[in-house]
Order: sequence, then structure tokens, then C-alpha cells
Amino acid sequence: MSDGKSIGVPTAKGLGDAFKDFGIGAAGGAAAALAIRIFGGWGLLAAPLLAGSIVKGERGTIIATGFGTLLGLMLLGGLGSSSQSASPGTM
Repeated sequence: MSDGKSIGVPTAKGLGDAFKDFGIGAAGGAAAALAIRIFGGWGLLAAPLLAGSIVKGERGTIIATGFGTLLGLMLLGGLGSSSQSASPGTM
């Protein structure tokens, strides 16, 4: 919110804006899911690019950045779990 208030009384305009943001996010998620289904493993890379290009402006940037962050976390998590499973642990 640009008016500096962090908490306020719900208004019809505020609810409408939130619903619009939700809809745009859902559309970005649907585009990403479609890219993953079409491109298989490469869909993890194609999903943020496709979703970010479909949703224009700052919201598209946010979607692409968010998906890129998640992909990075998934890759780093996979690297960590594979290195842990390669060395047997003791109990």
C-alpha cells in the first residue's frame, strides 16, 4: 500500500485489488504448470520464463523471480540430499 498504512479496514476496492492479484498469480501458476507438463524436466526451467512472459510488468517479474528462487532451492536441496545419501550414516 502506498498510503503508509499496514493494517486498515477492508474496503470494496481493497478486496477487488486482492482478488485481481490472486487471479494474476493463479494464471501465472497455471502457465507454469502447463510448461512443466509440456516440456517435462525442462519445464522447470521453461515454467518461470513462460509465466513471467505471459504476465506483463512487475507482476511477471515477481512470478519469474519467485519460480527461479524455488528452482534454485530445489536444485540445492537435491544436491544436499544426494551427497548425504552417498555417504552412509551411523546411528
